[in-house]
Amino acid sequence: MKYKLADDAKPQVTLLLIATFLTVAVWFIPYAEYLVYPIRLFVTFVHESSHALIAVLTGGAVQSLTISSDGSGVVYSMPSGFIGQALTSSAGYIGATVFGVVMLILIRRSVSPHKVLFGLGAFVGVMTILFGIVSPIFNFLTLQVAFSTVLFTVVSGSLLSAALVALAKFSSLRVANFSVAFLAVQCLLNSLSDLKTVLFVNTPLIGSDIQNDAANMAAATGLPAFIWVVVWIAIAVVVITLGLRMYAVTRGATPSDSVFND
Repeated sequence: MKYKLADDAKPQVTLLLIATFLTVAVWFIPYAEYLVYPIRLFVTFVHESSHALIAVLTGGAVQSLTISSDGSGVVYSMPSGFIGQALTSSAGYIGATVFGVVMLILIRRSVSPHKVLFGLGAFVGVMTILFGIVSPIFNFLTLQVAFSTVLFTVVSGSLLSAALVALAKFSSLRVANFSVAFLAVQCLLNSLSDLKTVLFVNTPLIGSDIQNDAANMAAATGLPAFIWVVVWIAIAVVVITLGLRMYAVTRGATPSDSVFND
């Protein structure tokens, strides 16, 4: 089965390539990470929100969702049973990957980028309120994080939400399109980069004892954390591959096939 780049996708693919180039370039420019610091916090919000949402959807409870100033994050939850714990532990990296792919598909399907940005702002705002404020209040006596971390989560979540809504309202179509593409690429590439780090952390013999999602999966299932990271990487690659195919290509015509224009 042959695939080719859809004609109507070429401008969007160009935009995506520019966003990808800039994202990778930032990794190699000294101090450039400070320029994308808010975006790093956004990706962390997506990662941790994925944990929290799956915990709730599988019948568990979330005690708190917090983001630290170094860009890391933690969700304290009480998953419901073995399946709930396994899905919740796996949700972070996979959730961020799916989130990025969905953003790409939305703009590929001609959904207004302003609406996407507004939705992102609303998402961060709701997650901040539900899991950054309400959950810690109800679990105040058993809260396992410092008040300063909760405060940083609330402030950063509120500012991110406000910035995304402002972009949705005041940016031009070109800026809005690029913003959505750039955020999508950040979710995808940061997920892969973080998985690479977690893979190294959990590599047999040379890994460390740093607490991470893979270690939680190992504790829940008895399988080595390294195996779970490999599984997550494989799932992420498949999701990204399918997402990019839906975003940019159309199946080539053959005598017995129709042409699909995505």
